[in-house]
Amino acid sequence: MNQTFQISTDKSRLDIPMIHQFLSVEAYWCKGIPLETLQRSIENAMCFGVFCGEHQVGFARVISDFATIAYLGDVFILPEYRGQGLSKMLMTEVMNHPDLQGLRRWILLTGDAHGLYRQFGWTDLAKPDRWMERHDAGVYAGDGRR
Repeated sequence: MNQTFQISTDKSRLDIPMIHQFLSVEAYWCKGIPLETLQRSIENAMCFGVFCGEHQVGFARVISDFATIAYLGDVFILPEYRGQGLSKMLMTEVMNHPDLQGLRRWILLTGDAHGLYRQFGWTDLAKPDRWMERHDAGVYAGDGRR
């Protein structure tokens, strides 16, 4: 059976419960993310949904000033749809989006998809000694009070 896939930046099409289920339960980078936090992150970002008909099967989120920098995050394809080139299709759409052209820097964090991103020109940090972070890996654990 030949399936047709489409990518959309229309936030009204996003399946928030599916996105939340995947990110809060299956994604190593944000396990336990509260629904309200996810909703706020979607409201304040450019989002890309991958659809098979009306059924959402993938997602990516870009945080940007649309002039100089963009952060790519929360990229996933549901496991049952992997191996069909959808990650490459999604990355092509993200990297070619007209509002995301001419940026000086793109950044992302990945633990396991380096090969995918390298196909789109991403490299390891040239000067990692210049980068700093403030990271709270347990922010979604417990009662939320820190």
